[in-house]
Amino acid sequence: MSTATAEKKAIKGGEFLIRETKAHEIFIPEEFNEEQRMIQQQCRDFLAKEIIPRLDEIDSQKDPKLVPSLLDKAGELGLLGTSVPPELGGFGMDFNTTMLVAEMLGAGHSFAVSISAHTGIGTLPILYYGNESQKKKYIPNLASGKWKAAYCLTEPDSGSDANSGKTRATLSKDGKHYLISGQKMWITNGGFADIFVVFAKIDNDKNLSAFIVEKIFGGITMNEEEKKMGIKGSSTRQIFFNDCPVPVENLLSERENGFKIAVNILNIGRIKLGIAAVGGSKMCIGNATRYAKERKQFGTSIANFGAIKHKIAEVATHIFASESAHYRASQNIDDAYEGFVASGLAPAQARLKALEEFAIECAILKVHGSEVLDFTVDEGVQIYGGMGFSAEGPMDRAYRDARINRIFEGTNEINRLLTIDMLLKRAMKGTLDLMTPAMAVQKELMAIPDFGSADEGGVFVKEKKVLANLKKAGLMVAGAAVQKFLMKLSDEQEILMNLADMLIQGYVAESTLLRVEKMIGIRGEQACAVHKEMALIYLHFAVEKAHVAGRQAIYAFAEGDELRLMLLGLKRFTKIDPYNLKEARRKVADYIIDKGDYPF
Repeated sequence: MSTATAEKKAIKGGEFLIRETKAHEIFIPEEFNEEQRMIQQQCRDFLAKEIIPRLDEIDSQKDPKLVPSLLDKAGELGLLGTSVPPELGGFGMDFNTTMLVAEMLGAGHSFAVSISAHTGIGTLPILYYGNESQKKKYIPNLASGKWKAAYCLTEPDSGSDANSGKTRATLSKDGKHYLISGQKMWITNGGFADIFVVFAKIDNDKNLSAFIVEKIFGGITMNEEEKKMGIKGSSTRQIFFNDCPVPVENLLSERENGFKIAVNILNIGRIKLGIAAVGGSKMCIGNATRYAKERKQFGTSIANFGAIKHKIAEVATHIFASESAHYRASQNIDDAYEGFVASGLAPAQARLKALEEFAIECAILKVHGSEVLDFTVDEGVQIYGGMGFSAEGPMDRAYRDARINRIFEGTNEINRLLTIDMLLKRAMKGTLDLMTPAMAVQKELMAIPDFGSADEGGVFVKEKKVLANLKKAGLMVAGAAVQKFLMKLSDEQEILMNLADMLIQGYVAESTLLRVEKMIGIRGEQACAVHKEMALIYLHFAVEKAHVAGRQAIYAFAEGDELRLMLLGLKRFTKIDPYNLKEARRKVADYIIDKGDYPF
């Protein structure tokens, strides 16, 4: 094992805030191998042939067998079993490859939701928590698509607070079955699922348990399909369990382990949702770019106008940045998995532990990916103009379908709060040493600023100093907030969300910079000129957003001399040299317009 690999595998979740990462330590999408590129093309061809031409038909839901039949076709291509081990009927791909599949299928609108729910929250609880008998019975049929899966967690009175669910499971008199009664809502694939992963409390337990429920068990009824703003082709039902008899051997994992299952499976769902949103964003900006080239006003293509170029470049830059961060994190998860397996953990346990280790990054990326998609579809509508508002064009569906992603897999507000909560809990447990760098930042505030030059050789030397300072800004504000509120900081949700925004921007900006630095090392600076412009555009955006978030947080709890000192510190730590962003955007936009699609 090389030193570089050893260092890469040693990084902890959340440690990016206090540790410098080198470009050679991260994975970039440009490193996908030939086999992965073939899988990528297979997904692209499947969408082009089977899904995109049928989007209206899928959304109409006139044929309830259509989406299940499309899942069958995906199963025939192996797209339902990418993360399933070969001995259970799948392909046993690494996490990075399953992320690539999720990205490509993320452009499939409602179908993307159906396949994601089946392969993710529907299948993985059984794969990772099921005993050998359960896995052998259910996983091969789920991987092939013979059986379709749904995940039943949310209830009318328990959304973000999932553990407050009222669905109950009572042991039958003969001790052979649990009788489940309760109501679940917003159940994706509910209308056609054969297998349900159902969460309920046994008797008066404090925590949820999980069960594998077959539709044929009986005692299951459901409402009609929900009428939704978007993802209209995704089956969404309320499901009622009325003394549904579930064999005791279908208890998934241990009693009262359901909440832990839900949390850990959501970690996977979050990062997969984020990369699927990146895939949807790429299709959207590709459509918008082609339309801008075709649409003529005032005697010229609107793609020639600076205002349109600004939009194309900004959107593409955000997509590129989000993609960079997603694959950086997914490789960290793969590396952690390999390390846990090498230490003796079973593969399923190792995968869960690796995902739990990088739960902070999963939450960050769910927020970033979903908000980049929202930004993309909004600007897409604007580039299309009147046609963007017409149901005859592609932006109508894209705009409506995108909105759910900020709610799915935990709202973005919840994920922002979780990001800081998990970070501080790791600090309190001693698994992350935030105190030492936070104290160093406090001392630096009282010292004379370092005006030294950064003229030494290397790529992005000055920019890396900006990034290091951006992290210091986050540590400064977070440290002061912790000192101010102590254990009551959890009540200050506005401040926590400000801190999360600072953390998110630092992580994504660093990921983008490192990706381009690694690309330059492989291809040379001239070949990466446009990529370099995007890294600089995003860095300026991140610094500005972090400054605003930091200022709002400081205003919320500091006053007097402390307020003035912290604002001076924030100004120092969010300083960046001027750069002609207009010209940078034009270079990026011209490159994309020339290609006629998202080309990165």
